[in-house]
Amino acid sequence: MFNRKLIIILFFVLYFFNSNAQKFELGKVSMEELQEKFHSKDTSAVAAILFQTGNVSFPYEQHRYFSTTTVVKTKIKIYKKEGLENANQIINYYSGGNSTIVITFSNAITYNLINGKIEKTKLKDDGKFITNINKFWTQKTITMPNVKVGSIIEFQYTVTQSGIGTPMRWSFQKNIPVDYSEFITQIPEYFIYSKNYKGFIFPKTTILNILERSDYKETRTTYLAKNMPAMKAEKYVNNIENYTSSVTHELTATKWENFATGWGSIIKTIYDVDDFNKELNKNGYFEDNLKLVLNGLSKRDEIIVAVLDFVKKKVKWNKNSNFLCNYGVKNAYKEGIGNSAEINLMLTSMLRFAGIDASPILVSTRSNGLVLFPSISAFNYVICGVEIENDVILLDATENYSSLNILPLRDLNYKGRIIRKESSSSAEIDLTPKIISRNINNINYSVGKEGNVEGKIRIQYSDYCALDFREKNLTANKEVYLEKLESENNNIEINEYIRDNDLDLSKPIVENYSFKDTKSIEVISNKIYISPLLFLRLKENPFKQEKREYPVDFSYPLESKYYINIIIPEGFTIESIPTAVNLVTGDDIGAFKYVIGTTENKIQISVTFTINTAIVPADYYEVIKEFYQKMIDKQNEKIVLVKK
Repeated sequence: MFNRKLIIILFFVLYFFNSNAQKFELGKVSMEELQEKFHSKDTSAVAAILFQTGNVSFPYEQHRYFSTTTVVKTKIKIYKKEGLENANQIINYYSGGNSTIVITFSNAITYNLINGKIEKTKLKDDGKFITNINKFWTQKTITMPNVKVGSIIEFQYTVTQSGIGTPMRWSFQKNIPVDYSEFITQIPEYFIYSKNYKGFIFPKTTILNILERSDYKETRTTYLAKNMPAMKAEKYVNNIENYTSSVTHELTATKWENFATGWGSIIKTIYDVDDFNKELNKNGYFEDNLKLVLNGLSKRDEIIVAVLDFVKKKVKWNKNSNFLCNYGVKNAYKEGIGNSAEINLMLTSMLRFAGIDASPILVSTRSNGLVLFPSISAFNYVICGVEIENDVILLDATENYSSLNILPLRDLNYKGRIIRKESSSSAEIDLTPKIISRNINNINYSVGKEGNVEGKIRIQYSDYCALDFREKNLTANKEVYLEKLESENNNIEINEYIRDNDLDLSKPIVENYSFKDTKSIEVISNKIYISPLLFLRLKENPFKQEKREYPVDFSYPLESKYYINIIIPEGFTIESIPTAVNLVTGDDIGAFKYVIGTTENKIQISVTFTINTAIVPADYYEVIKEFYQKMIDKQNEKIVLVKK
């Protein structure tokens, strides 16, 4: 009786899944779908995923053990020309070592409505591309044919791998709306995976343990999400993928053994890899040259700076992020180019040779996502740390303009993991900057009777503000940079431009220039209206969402100061000026202070804007949004001059 009931239940369960799947199969495109002009729930959407399904299974072949197969099917509607980028579909996969991963695309078709009829265009071989990123990773790309506004594209890809693999990370949200997303795992009873969720919207999960094979059972888990809104990135977002609803799996045990998955075993595993520990412990290739660099140096910080500068000049980064060496530190030193591991393990080794207690720190870069649980795959990068008293000096020699505790912005991703000598211990390291980086603006200008402005500006950038400036601007031709500076600042005219301390990283970088501005001031009848910050004022609030579920990430604490001196034209007097204000957000997150005074024909203004913490929790989003709006409103208030 029990078996009969089980069979009936199983029949209805299978019928439910089969009938459900029939609604979401490739090859079924309707006239109504092609005629649709905009997404029903998000009219601003440039495209939408009508459905996406994924199925992970572990086929078993006699005498060949298990393999892993993942099948993904996707159907996308294009609404606007900005959505045409969805014609390009990219998959990166591990291809290093003895990898047996194979990816194949199939059923790739573009549908268009032409003269009232559905026209199909199939993907041909000339739309398929394979790129070797490095010796560990390969990229497979398809470019769908004949895609235009109104098109529907469909494709399927299959990932096969010998042995037990890890189910792919499945994202239920994308940068476009997702109408239907279903992910199914069919896991044999011999393997246990932990599940980890990210994001703020969780899928409906159904688990069935009754699917029987001839000699073992499987657990079938279905994750289902519908009508998922697009993830829209505002300003001050670390990596939108960190907050996108998704599920990942990690193999934690088999029927025959449990895997140690704590940080201790993970760190030991990484440390024992030849491309890590053996490369870290090599030093013969640099000893003679480094002795010359260290000659006469005795203080800790000057030794660290000297070694850091030596590595930066000797080896350039090839833009490859990894915590394992690709071709090795010796080869990188000889050729003058290497990946992040080769450069920063070299730096660590050199500092140790110089008597500095340095250790590698594993990092997940911003583009790689947050480290949520112990896992080898959580990291993709390595930097260097020098432990002192109760602090750590952080170093990264991949960036020309980095310095002690001033890392490339890609490194600033919450936490790293330091590996001490012989992997005897490891510890979590906070990568978030604590010091306030500043830009200080001194502005002196006079206002002409016709509303023209002439003046001089001196801007000083320190710490991360200086790093950011150097990264963005030092490689540009001076003329090109000045053209950009003029166009970004209301088409002012710049003359007498001087910049100091370009490459002296121990000092703030300083800009000096004179300017003429004919567009920032209004003259109406006998009155002149002046926004005191001219072209430097904020005009638009960067925070536009009504509600935000993820933190506001400023990257580092920052402060902007403006000291402004204005000379008013002869024959005019001051009719009104903005009132002083002192805004604070509470909990010491941010502050804005605006002070103004007058003496005869001069107006003096002091403006200070401060963000005291790099990362602001989502709970404070409305507070930060309102704070910014009040600050912008104040910056845009006018001084009014009237003709005598």
